[in-house]
Amino acid sequence: MNSALDPSADSFPTPFPFVLVLLRRMADYHPDLVEGALRELGFSRSVMREANRRWQAMRRSPRRRSAVTHYRSVLGPPETTATRRIGDLSCEALSWPVPLWPDLRFEVLTVPGGGVWNEWLVRSPGAAGPRPRTVEDLTPWSCTVDEVAKAFAPARPMEGSAPTRWRLAFTAPDSKGELHHCVAEFTWGLLQRVDAVRPASPTE
Repeated sequence: MNSALDPSADSFPTPFPFVLVLLRRMADYHPDLVEGALRELGFSRSVMREANRRWQAMRRSPRRRSAVTHYRSVLGPPETTATRRIGDLSCEALSWPVPLWPDLRFEVLTVPGGGVWNEWLVRSPGAAGPRPRTVEDLTPWSCTVDEVAKAFAPARPMEGSAPTRWRLAFTAPDSKGELHHCVAEFTWGLLQRVDAVRPASPTE
């Protein structure tokens, strides 16, 4: 393998190792999709595990830098930087391209003082995102958190099982028009699976 893309080298090459970090967490849900992605990128599972190990070690280092500096050191200069208002909070949004998903960007939202408020995958500005209308449209890796929330509003955010995971509760029809109460699970902001909790009664 080209040493420039090998996470076992002395420094993290960019941007592939971070893609491997994203995939490592998604393998808990869809190892088959991750295997296909690794083949496309030209990496093995062992390299993916090593990339994740090195990432975690960098995050936990007692000499760790700020989270934003950390991302810049791994991913390089952001492709875009913009100011964004979230309620009364003014955030700086930094985004980087993701080789595996050309229509997505990895976005980091920072708050005054340099802290990270959020870090996840979002649709690239100008890219034609999906328009899911039924439960069956919600296939793995097809939608971001924001896209599912808008398609089936009002969606209720729920606590995830890990810092890189999110969940949304919402009501959506199936292909026959029957409504279901659903919970969608996301890793790094990308849809992993949807559980149809129970059918929704007409009076709900």
